[in-house]
Amino acid sequence: MVERFSNLPEELLNVEEEIAKEQQKIKIKLEKRKFGREVTIIEGIDEKSVDIKELVKTLKKSLGCGGTFKDGVIELQGDHRYRVKEILIKEGFLADNIEIE
Repeated sequence: MVERFSNLPEELLNVEEEIAKEQQKIKIKLEKRKFGREVTIIEGIDEKSVDIKELVKTLKKSLGCGGTFKDGVIELQGDHRYRVKEILIKEGFLADNIEIE
């Protein structure tokens, strides 16, 4: 979690992160790279309000794939669009705000 207000109790910091998760518009899409490799791209997650490193770690572990976070985008190796949506919903993001292209 990003510590912006270190003097606030832990409960309020958790509430702030939950509110941020509910307000984000997330797009999940598939890109083809060299040699026909597929990469799942996740855009729209605000790295300032969500612990992005922990989220990427959770996604990679749950999907059993490699991936990274760079330039405000999460990249996962392989086609995981629908499974990513399920995992994001379990992590507290709203299903209505997640769009698969």
